[in-house]
Amino acid sequence: MELGRVTALMKATALEIAILTGHLVLYPSGIVAERLSPAKTPARTPTTAATEPPAPPTPLAQGTRPVVLLHGFVDNRSVFVLLRRSLLRNGRDCVESLNYSPLTCDLRAAAELLGRRVDEIRARTGHEEVDIVGHSLGGLIARYYVQRLGGDTRVRTLVMLGTPHAGTRVAPLADAHPLVRQMRPGSEVLRELAGPAPGCRTRFVSFWSDLDQVMVPVETASLDHPDLLVHNVRVSGIGHLALPVHPTVAAGVREALDAGGPAVSGTREEGPGATSVA
Repeated sequence: MELGRVTALMKATALEIAILTGHLVLYPSGIVAERLSPAKTPARTPTTAATEPPAPPTPLAQGTRPVVLLHGFVDNRSVFVLLRRSLLRNGRDCVESLNYSPLTCDLRAAAELLGRRVDEIRARTGHEEVDIVGHSLGGLIARYYVQRLGGDTRVRTLVMLGTPHAGTRVAPLADAHPLVRQMRPGSEVLRELAGPAPGCRTRFVSFWSDLDQVMVPVETASLDHPDLLVHNVRVSGIGHLALPVHPTVAAGVREALDAGGPAVSGTREEGPGATSVA
């Protein structure tokens, strides 16, 4: 292994350890489900307030599309503290996180839960579509919802961060957990996702890192499917835990959601549907 790559790997590992330490501190705060964003209530004048009953909430359809954040395996919504703040500070007025139970044993059950949450957000805000950002397993759950449960009619853009689209071989002893087995190459779930998906309307943006030690091989987080509109983004120099935290990735996520694809300053094209972020 060349010296430059060893140095980059050491730096990425040190950053991963620092992020893990911070995340362990924040983890308890993310166990409880977050408070939902309320619908706006129309303003009432003093005269009408005294003579009329309270008006029903008004949908928020005039704002930007809601964003749903979906965490990875054995994690919770606290992983998105920085990304959520970045989205809110840059024009997104409705950003919500979904916790699925740590006892979940089937990716498909989590995808159904995601579908119910998306429908609830759409009803509450008045928006026909939402955007989703999923980290690791969260991206795979969201992809299953979009491809297999009709979510493409409700999800405009799906951004995935370090998601094992072709399966990961990391930590073979973890196969005792059903969700881990579903993330292995050749699993039934991955075979379903590799099947035809004609007419799928959702835009997919998949960020993958060249130093991601959880994705084995790292290219498994790059999505390749003939029926899907996909933009793959190669990130250099950071690991798996840094993907939902790193400011450069956050900028790419914002661009993907706002402009239909990541157009981060300083990126270089690697071919059709691919971008590299250093």
